Amino acid sequence: MIVADTDVLIEFLRGRDPFAERVAVEIRRGLATTAVTAFELLAGAHTMRQNRAVTDLLDGLTVLALDTPAAASAAQVRKTLEKSGVGIGMADSLIAGICLSCEAALLTGNVKHFSRVPELVLARNP
Repeated sequence: MIVADTDVLIEFLRGRDPFAERVAVEIRRGLATTAVTAFELLAGAHTMRQNRAVTDLLDGLTVLALDTPAAASAAQVRKTLEKSGVGIGMADSLIAGICLSCEAALLTGNVKHFSRVPELVLARNP
């Protein structure tokens, strides 16, 4: 399973490469995202048009919940990285935890942060 990060979906909504085409292909294959990303997208939609675009996009994706196993994975990610002095922030820790608990690859442009999570598989953009 491939999970799209917030930045990738924002670029898709804006119609910008390099991720717009990849997201369109992955949507047809069953692309997922996280409840954290859904929150970030909905919170960032400031007009009715933006809100509708975000809602339509989320309706076409599987939205993965932050359940107890995902929360435990996220907490471990956060503690481990912060102990090493290379934290990635709460939202990114939650997204990573959800992906880890679902054994999913993350499609993101934020490789700098997410590559710090050793067990997390990052999907490659062609």
